[in-house]
Amino acid sequence: MDFKYDPSSGGFHVNMGGMGAKAPRQPKQPPKPRKPLGGKAVCVAVNLGVTLLAGLLIFYVNLPAINLHAGEFYGFVFFLCLIYCGCALLTSGFRKDAEKGWGGFVKTQCRVPLFLIAAIVVVSLLGSLSSWVVLRADSYQKLLSVQTGDFAAEVDEISYDQIPMLDKASAQRLGDRKLGELADMVSQFEVAEEYSQINYQGRPVRVTPLNYGDVIKWLNNRANGLPAYIVIDMVTQNVEVVRLPEGMKYTTGEHFSRNLYRHLRFRFPTMMFDAPSFEVDENGTPYWVCAKLEKTIGLFGGIDNRGAVLVNAITGESTYYEQVPEWVDHVYSADLITQQYDYYGMYHNGFWNSIFGQRDVTVTTSGYNYLAIGDDVWVYTGVTSVGGDESNIGFLLSNQRTKETRYYACAGAEEFSAMASAEGQVQQMRYTATFPLLLNIAGHPTYFMALKDASQLVKMYAMVNVSQYQIVATGASVMDCEANYRAMLLQNGMVGAAQAEVTPAEELETVTGTISEIRSAVIGGDTYYYIYLRRSGEDEVFRANAAQIPVAPLLSVGDRVTLRYRASDAGQYWTEISGVDGF
Repeated sequence: MDFKYDPSSGGFHVNMGGMGAKAPRQPKQPPKPRKPLGGKAVCVAVNLGVTLLAGLLIFYVNLPAINLHAGEFYGFVFFLCLIYCGCALLTSGFRKDAEKGWGGFVKTQCRVPLFLIAAIVVVSLLGSLSSWVVLRADSYQKLLSVQTGDFAAEVDEISYDQIPMLDKASAQRLGDRKLGELADMVSQFEVAEEYSQINYQGRPVRVTPLNYGDVIKWLNNRANGLPAYIVIDMVTQNVEVVRLPEGMKYTTGEHFSRNLYRHLRFRFPTMMFDAPSFEVDENGTPYWVCAKLEKTIGLFGGIDNRGAVLVNAITGESTYYEQVPEWVDHVYSADLITQQYDYYGMYHNGFWNSIFGQRDVTVTTSGYNYLAIGDDVWVYTGVTSVGGDESNIGFLLSNQRTKETRYYACAGAEEFSAMASAEGQVQQMRYTATFPLLLNIAGHPTYFMALKDASQLVKMYAMVNVSQYQIVATGASVMDCEANYRAMLLQNGMVGAAQAEVTPAEELETVTGTISEIRSAVIGGDTYYYIYLRRSGEDEVFRANAAQIPVAPLLSVGDRVTLRYRASDAGQYWTEISGVDGF
């Protein structure tokens, strides 16, 4: 409160400015202008420099293909344009309330990057439209050339030493267990997840490299590389660790420049690649087979392969082959082949027929497996109607090296129904069936599958007739399973007596003697009997699985028996037997 004397009015006046009266408003000061970093040329140079550095970092991390058919390339350029515009905001001293505003800023600083963004949007829309399956159904349908074949005439009966009896899950367990036995490796390395199925030296095997346990172990071992890879024989289930004189330095488990994906991108910046497959040549040299992807319909559609880059996992030497060497097994992935057949089966009467009417529309079933035929690996999958019933109308075999594809008409049960039928045959043991292979047995398409216990160990085998899936045979060995299956075909009048005879890949041997001792043990839920058979004054030890040889628990000391076995089943301490006679 302030008292002031005013002579003109003859008295004092009270000023209430301190008692709530508003103080006069001060004029608003204009914001302090932001100064540009320098002249226009300097700003542009800084913007370009920052964008270039950011682009190099993004390229190093994300590895986009510099290719107009690659969707990630457009995202890469789009992001670089945004980075440039952000830098321009900071270096130009722009204020949104400036005289020219946003329009002036864009016109003077960001015209080129915004033009590029608009071009990316337009090209992406037009490219997607040119690849749209509604407009290009006929082109999608022609991606895969399918020949119709005669199964019995074209697919030979293969010998036992060519039938893959392990699936990937079982192979993984065997590989992990084998590495656990190697004290010098298990603390530093782990088994990678590749497990590619290939034909190696005439045998179906799965191969996989080792991998570093973690980043610290990578730092400790990267100078020497990965010392070995694992080979799992899919017939004998033998696991071999192949130690290399010089370690593998170019793998998916590496970092920085020796990482396989980065190594490929720097060598082939414009190529698009499918997922790499680990393989070994006939000399045991490890390679990565990296199929080259192409988009053949419009700008983004019609994915197909054209050759592959082979990367030596030890030296990093990389060579592109349009026609790959014959030892290579994986160029066309199973997923690519099944996708292309789905296009073939859905669109051969046009796109709208695949939605309305669905006349003659077929698709592949939801699983596939691999079969060794000759020196190649073929993908097998069933073909069913689009209605999704529980039956197949035929099946496909497709060569993963050449993409040669054959369709065989054969109405019957689809794979999962056959698996359930096989599991029902041994339901008391609670075994689970692997996804089946397709074999030619006595001229009949036949599902073959392994039956595994809860520990994922193969215990038995099953064969199911495709056209009559109530015909199911099981056996402790492949030969026993086939003998039972052929006998069932004979009983049902589907083969003659000559075709019912089994020609084994390995003849059974026999040994006769007197049982001097029997011991038993439970292993993995199964009871095994160890039979000491005396002949010529010495004991030999044989082992019988009670689940596979039902008479084993009935044997007693003093019994004179004849045991059947294969020479390949002889081990260091005992021989696995296939049957007992004379009891």
